[in-house]
Amino acid sequence: MSDASLSVGAVRGDAVWVAVAFAGREFDHAAVFPEIGDLWLRYEEADRILLDVPIGLVDEGDPRRRCDVLAERVLERDEDGGESRGNSDRSVVSPVREATRKRRYSTAAKVHERKTGEQLPEMSFEQVPAIAAVDELVGELPEARATILESRPAVCFRAIGGEPLQYDRETAGGYAERMRRLAAFDRDGAPTVQAAAEATAGQEVRIEEVLDAVVLGYTARPSPVPLRSLPEDPPTDERGLPMRIVYRAEEPLVAE
Repeated sequence: MSDASLSVGAVRGDAVWVAVAFAGREFDHAAVFPEIGDLWLRYEEADRILLDVPIGLVDEGDPRRRCDVLAERVLERDEDGGESRGNSDRSVVSPVREATRKRRYSTAAKVHERKTGEQLPEMSFEQVPAIAAVDELVGELPEARATILESRPAVCFRAIGGEPLQYDRETAGGYAERMRRLAAFDRDGAPTVQAAAEATAGQEVRIEEVLDAVVLGYTARPSPVPLRSLPEDPPTDERGLPMRIVYRAEEPLVAE
Protein backbone atom coordinates (compact mmCIF):
# COMPACT_ATOMS: atom_id res chain seq x y z
CA MET A 1 0.00 0.00 0.00
CA SER A 2 1.19 3.50 -0.82
CA ASP A 3 2.13 5.94 1.93
CA ALA A 4 -0.02 8.63 0.29
CA SER A 5 -3.28 9.61 1.94
CA LEU A 6 -6.20 7.43 0.92
CA SER A 7 -9.57 8.31 -0.56
CA VAL A 8 -12.16 5.54 -0.50
CA GLY A 9 -15.40 4.68 -2.26
CA ALA A 10 -17.50 1.85 -0.82
CA VAL A 11 -20.85 0.19 -1.45
CA ARG A 12 -22.76 -2.38 0.54
CA GLY A 13 -23.39 -5.56 -1.45
CA ASP A 14 -25.60 -8.48 -0.53
CA ALA A 15 -23.13 -9.76 2.08
CA VAL A 16 -20.13 -7.43 2.42
CA TRP A 17 -18.86 -3.90 1.93
CA VAL A 18 -16.78 -3.44 -1.23
CA ALA A 19 -14.17 -0.70 -0.92
CA VAL A 20 -11.90 0.82 -3.58
CA ALA A 21 -9.05 3.03 -2.34
CA PHE A 22 -6.96 5.62 -4.16
CA ALA A 23 -3.62 6.90 -2.88
CA GLY A 24 -3.52 10.44 -4.13
CA ARG A 25 -4.99 10.14 -7.63
CA GLU A 26 -3.74 6.58 -8.27
CA PHE A 27 -5.62 3.35 -7.61
CA ASP A 28 -4.12 1.66 -4.56
CA HIS A 29 -6.20 -1.40 -3.68
CA ALA A 30 -9.64 -2.92 -3.24
CA ALA A 31 -10.90 -4.88 -0.24
CA VAL A 32 -14.05 -6.29 1.33
CA PHE A 33 -15.33 -5.92 4.88
CA PRO A 34 -18.17 -7.69 6.68
CA GLU A 35 -19.35 -4.60 8.58
CA ILE A 36 -18.99 -0.83 8.36
CA GLY A 37 -17.09 -0.83 11.65
CA ASP A 38 -14.41 -3.04 10.08
CA LEU A 39 -14.18 -0.68 7.10
CA TRP A 40 -13.87 2.32 9.41
CA LEU A 41 -11.09 0.72 11.47
CA ARG A 42 -9.15 0.11 8.26
CA TYR A 43 -9.67 3.61 6.81
CA GLU A 44 -10.19 5.87 9.82
CA GLU A 45 -7.18 7.95 8.74
CA ALA A 46 -8.42 8.33 5.14
CA ASP A 47 -9.00 11.84 3.81
CA ARG A 48 -12.49 11.01 2.57
CA ILE A 49 -14.83 8.01 2.43
CA LEU A 50 -17.87 8.04 0.14
CA LEU A 51 -20.65 5.56 0.87
CA ASP A 52 -23.72 4.61 -1.15
CA VAL A 53 -25.94 4.75 1.95
CA PRO A 54 -28.33 7.48 3.15
CA ILE A 55 -26.67 9.70 5.76
CA GLY A 56 -28.85 12.26 7.48
CA LEU A 57 -32.25 10.72 8.14
CA VAL A 58 -35.79 11.99 8.49
CA ASP A 59 -37.33 11.37 11.92
CA GLU A 60 -40.93 12.13 10.95
CA GLY A 61 -42.99 13.98 8.37
CA ASP A 62 -42.25 13.96 4.64
CA PRO A 63 -39.81 11.05 4.12
CA ARG A 64 -38.51 12.28 0.76
CA ARG A 65 -35.24 14.03 1.45
CA ARG A 66 -34.46 16.97 -0.84
CA CYS A 67 -31.24 15.26 -1.98
CA ASP A 68 -33.20 12.19 -3.08
CA VAL A 69 -35.68 14.31 -5.03
CA LEU A 70 -32.85 16.15 -6.80
CA ALA A 71 -31.01 12.91 -7.53
CA GLU A 72 -34.16 11.54 -9.15
CA ARG A 73 -34.33 14.68 -11.28
CA VAL A 74 -30.75 14.48 -12.55
CA LEU A 75 -31.17 10.80 -13.36
CA GLU A 76 -34.15 11.42 -15.64
CA ARG A 77 -33.53 10.77 -19.30
CA ASP A 78 -33.04 14.02 -21.15
CA GLU A 79 -34.78 12.98 -24.34
CA ASP A 80 -38.22 12.28 -22.94
CA GLY A 81 -38.21 13.40 -19.32
CA GLY A 82 -39.00 9.88 -18.12
CA GLU A 83 -37.17 8.10 -15.35
CA SER A 84 -33.82 6.69 -16.40
CA ARG A 85 -33.54 2.95 -16.26
CA GLY A 86 -30.21 3.51 -14.55
CA ASN A 87 -32.12 5.09 -11.68
CA SER A 88 -33.61 1.73 -10.74
CA ASP A 89 -30.39 0.97 -8.84
CA ARG A 90 -31.75 2.49 -5.64
CA SER A 91 -35.11 3.61 -4.33
CA VAL A 92 -35.28 7.33 -3.56
CA VAL A 93 -37.36 6.78 -0.40
CA SER A 94 -35.18 6.57 2.71
CA PRO A 95 -36.66 4.96 5.86
CA VAL A 96 -37.18 7.20 8.86
CA ARG A 97 -34.57 6.75 11.56
CA GLU A 98 -36.71 4.69 13.94
CA ALA A 99 -37.63 2.29 11.11
CA THR A 100 -33.94 1.57 10.45
CA ARG A 101 -33.71 0.02 13.92
CA LYS A 102 -36.27 -2.67 13.06
CA ARG A 103 -35.22 -6.08 11.79
CA ARG A 104 -38.46 -7.06 10.10
CA TYR A 105 -39.98 -5.29 7.14
CA SER A 106 -43.50 -5.47 8.57
CA THR A 107 -42.41 -3.71 11.76
CA ALA A 108 -40.30 -1.13 9.96
CA ALA A 109 -43.14 -0.42 7.54
CA LYS A 110 -45.55 0.21 10.41
CA VAL A 111 -43.14 2.62 12.07
CA HIS A 112 -42.45 4.41 8.77
CA GLU A 113 -46.17 4.81 8.04
CA ARG A 114 -46.90 6.02 11.55
CA LYS A 115 -44.15 8.63 11.33
CA THR A 116 -44.78 9.77 7.76
CA GLY A 117 -48.24 8.65 6.69
CA GLU A 118 -46.67 6.86 3.73
CA GLN A 119 -45.73 3.29 2.88
CA LEU A 120 -42.14 2.08 2.98
CA PRO A 121 -41.04 0.36 -0.26
CA GLU A 122 -39.55 -3.07 0.33
CA MET A 123 -36.53 -2.04 -1.76
CA SER A 124 -35.80 0.71 0.75
CA PHE A 125 -35.88 -1.79 3.60
CA GLU A 126 -33.13 -3.88 1.98
CA GLN A 127 -30.59 -1.23 3.00
CA VAL A 128 -31.83 -0.86 6.58
CA PRO A 129 -29.00 -2.77 8.37
CA ALA A 130 -26.35 -0.74 6.53
CA ILE A 131 -28.21 2.55 7.05
CA ALA A 132 -28.57 1.94 10.79
CA ALA A 133 -24.92 0.92 11.20
CA VAL A 134 -23.63 3.99 9.34
CA ASP A 135 -26.05 6.28 11.18
CA GLU A 136 -24.76 4.96 14.51
CA LEU A 137 -21.13 5.31 13.43
CA VAL A 138 -21.34 8.92 12.24
CA GLY A 139 -23.61 9.81 15.13
CA GLU A 140 -21.17 8.59 17.78
CA LEU A 141 -17.78 9.45 16.26
CA PRO A 142 -17.11 13.08 15.25
CA GLU A 143 -14.09 11.98 13.20
CA ALA A 144 -16.27 9.59 11.20
CA ARG A 145 -18.83 12.34 10.66
CA ALA A 146 -16.11 14.57 9.20
CA THR A 147 -14.73 11.87 6.89
CA ILE A 148 -17.73 9.86 5.68
CA LEU A 149 -20.06 11.41 3.11
CA GLU A 150 -23.06 10.06 1.21
CA SER A 151 -22.80 9.67 -2.53
CA ARG A 152 -24.62 7.66 -5.18
CA PRO A 153 -22.94 5.77 -8.04
CA ALA A 154 -25.63 6.59 -10.61
CA VAL A 155 -25.23 10.31 -9.87
CA CYS A 156 -21.44 10.03 -10.15
CA PHE A 157 -21.72 8.16 -13.45
CA ARG A 158 -24.12 10.88 -14.57
CA ALA A 159 -21.59 13.55 -13.63
CA ILE A 160 -18.63 11.96 -15.44
CA GLY A 161 -20.67 10.95 -18.49
CA GLY A 162 -22.65 14.13 -19.04
CA GLU A 163 -26.01 12.37 -19.32
CA PRO A 164 -28.15 9.91 -17.36
CA LEU A 165 -27.48 6.19 -17.47
CA GLN A 166 -29.76 4.25 -19.79
CA TYR A 167 -29.40 0.67 -18.54
CA ASP A 168 -29.80 -1.15 -15.23
CA ARG A 169 -26.58 -1.97 -13.45
CA GLU A 170 -27.30 -5.73 -13.46
CA THR A 171 -27.57 -5.97 -17.26
CA ALA A 172 -24.90 -6.51 -19.90
CA GLY A 173 -25.82 -3.12 -21.34
CA GLY A 174 -25.42 -1.51 -17.94
CA TYR A 175 -21.98 -3.05 -17.46
CA ALA A 176 -20.81 -1.91 -20.91
CA GLU A 177 -22.24 1.58 -20.44
CA ARG A 178 -20.49 2.08 -17.10
CA MET A 179 -17.20 0.67 -18.36
CA ARG A 180 -17.28 3.06 -21.34
CA ARG A 181 -17.81 6.01 -19.04
CA LEU A 182 -14.97 5.03 -16.73
CA ALA A 183 -12.61 4.43 -19.68
CA ALA A 184 -13.50 7.80 -21.20
CA PHE A 185 -13.13 9.54 -17.86
CA ASP A 186 -9.71 8.06 -17.02
CA ARG A 187 -7.36 6.03 -19.23
CA ASP A 188 -6.77 3.72 -16.26
CA GLY A 189 -10.49 3.24 -15.66
CA ALA A 190 -10.74 -0.23 -17.21
CA PRO A 191 -7.50 -1.51 -15.60
CA THR A 192 -8.73 -0.16 -12.26
CA VAL A 193 -11.97 -2.12 -12.54
CA GLN A 194 -10.02 -5.24 -13.50
CA ALA A 195 -7.62 -4.85 -10.58
CA ALA A 196 -10.48 -4.26 -8.14
CA ALA A 197 -12.38 -7.28 -9.47
CA GLU A 198 -9.29 -9.48 -9.12
CA ALA A 199 -8.68 -8.23 -5.57
CA THR A 200 -12.22 -9.16 -4.54
CA ALA A 201 -12.44 -12.44 -6.48
CA GLY A 202 -13.68 -15.35 -4.40
CA GLN A 203 -15.73 -13.02 -2.18
CA GLU A 204 -19.50 -12.53 -2.33
CA VAL A 205 -19.08 -9.55 -4.65
CA ARG A 206 -20.78 -8.83 -7.97
CA ILE A 207 -19.12 -6.93 -10.80
CA GLU A 208 -21.74 -4.16 -10.66
CA GLU A 209 -20.78 -3.56 -7.02
CA VAL A 210 -17.14 -3.26 -8.07
CA LEU A 211 -18.08 -0.72 -10.75
CA ASP A 212 -20.09 1.31 -8.23
CA ALA A 213 -17.25 1.31 -5.70
CA VAL A 214 -14.76 2.34 -8.39
CA VAL A 215 -16.78 5.38 -9.48
CA LEU A 216 -17.19 6.42 -5.83
CA GLY A 217 -13.44 6.02 -5.37
CA TYR A 218 -12.77 8.23 -8.38
CA THR A 219 -15.17 10.81 -6.95
CA ALA A 220 -13.53 10.69 -3.51
CA ARG A 221 -9.95 11.14 -4.73
CA PRO A 222 -8.36 14.62 -4.93
CA SER A 223 -9.35 16.53 -8.05
CA PRO A 224 -9.30 20.06 -9.47
CA VAL A 225 -12.98 19.50 -10.27
CA PRO A 226 -15.04 20.72 -7.30
CA LEU A 227 -16.90 18.35 -5.01
CA ARG A 228 -20.54 19.43 -5.18
CA SER A 229 -23.68 18.27 -3.45
CA LEU A 230 -27.37 17.80 -4.01
CA PRO A 231 -28.65 20.19 -2.74
CA GLU A 232 -25.88 22.79 -2.78
CA ASP A 233 -26.98 24.13 0.61
CA PRO A 234 -28.13 20.94 2.36
CA PRO A 235 -30.41 20.89 5.38
CA THR A 236 -29.46 18.87 8.44
CA ASP A 237 -31.39 16.22 10.30
CA GLU A 238 -32.22 16.30 14.01
CA ARG A 239 -28.74 14.96 14.84
CA GLY A 240 -27.06 17.70 12.83
CA LEU A 241 -26.10 15.42 9.92
CA PRO A 242 -26.29 17.07 6.48
CA MET A 243 -28.74 15.41 4.10
CA ARG A 244 -26.81 15.54 0.83
CA ILE A 245 -25.46 13.45 -2.05
CA VAL A 246 -22.00 14.48 -3.22
CA TYR A 247 -20.51 14.27 -6.72
CA ARG A 248 -17.85 16.03 -8.80
CA ALA A 249 -18.68 18.29 -11.73
CA GLU A 250 -17.49 21.58 -13.20
CA GLU A 251 -21.05 22.89 -13.03
CA PRO A 252 -24.02 21.83 -10.87
CA LEU A 253 -26.03 19.01 -12.37
CA VAL A 254 -29.38 20.65 -11.68
CA ALA A 255 -30.66 24.15 -11.12
CA GLU A 256 -32.44 24.30 -7.76
